[in-house]
Amino acid sequence: MQAENFFMEYSENEIHLHGIKRIVASLQTKYQKASIVDTHSYGRTLFLDDRVQSSERDSFIYHEALVHLPMLLHPSPRRVLVVGGGEGETLRTVLEHPGVERAVMCDIDGELVRLCARHLPEWSGGAFRDRRTKMVIDDARAWLQRSKQKFDIIIIDLPEPVEGGPAIRLYTREFYKLVHSRLTEHGMITLQAGTTKPGDTGMLGSIAWTIATSFPVVSICQVNVPSFGLPWGLIFASKGIDPLTYSPSQIDKLIAGRRLRKLRFYDGVAHQGMFALPRYLRQDLCRKHQVISDKKALVARFK
Repeated sequence: MQAENFFMEYSENEIHLHGIKRIVASLQTKYQKASIVDTHSYGRTLFLDDRVQSSERDSFIYHEALVHLPMLLHPSPRRVLVVGGGEGETLRTVLEHPGVERAVMCDIDGELVRLCARHLPEWSGGAFRDRRTKMVIDDARAWLQRSKQKFDIIIIDLPEPVEGGPAIRLYTREFYKLVHSRLTEHGMITLQAGTTKPGDTGMLGSIAWTIATSFPVVSICQVNVPSFGLPWGLIFASKGIDPLTYSPSQIDKLIAGRRLRKLRFYDGVAHQGMFALPRYLRQDLCRKHQVISDKKALVARFK
């Protein structure tokens, strides 16, 4: 919501105000409201349904953590699927790994993808035109059900599951079972899973417990993305590889081996810090949470 020279971002019991210079573009697509705004604090910023998704100043934190974590731990990621990721930065970060032969990006909202390609070209950095990229405009769950392709890595970069939104069926036990079936032997996934703010970890816990019905290894980490206004949780899951067994020096060696020389956030020390969860969060995640299903969906409420 816009008011005077501020953009208002609602959560359940609070409002975050972002001072703005101008609204670059705003579009109500078939699935969501998309706004691209020049802000004072974070530069050009993408809002979906009035919530920050990605900003010029700090999007590298989120995307490096989300992408490089699984890409580096996999011994040889050649085929990668990005679910969502409309602005293209997740796809671009995947393609920084020289061994990638095929990267499929499946997003339901073609209008959003085109809007971002026009007004946020630095985010995708030419990834939409890369010969290794296959763009699919479709519901990711329906597409995966039809496709028999297998992937080494699946990165799920979706907004929260709001009522009536495009992502609500992509946070369920049934979906994660489908994702598991489309992974190769050493396959793994990452996804964003909501805030780690004290007293507000129910969504994160439910998603983690739901993923654990399909994956033997599930690990939670957190990152601080200032434009989000809250600490944020990511989930890593695999068929066997455990991110907690890697030392900082091992991570740095993997980074050097992939010739990733432009990283600004992720390295061995950052990897270790991401998984050093505070005590309250570890305790919250140990207690039993709802397992999300098609019949019992998780709905994030912000207003």
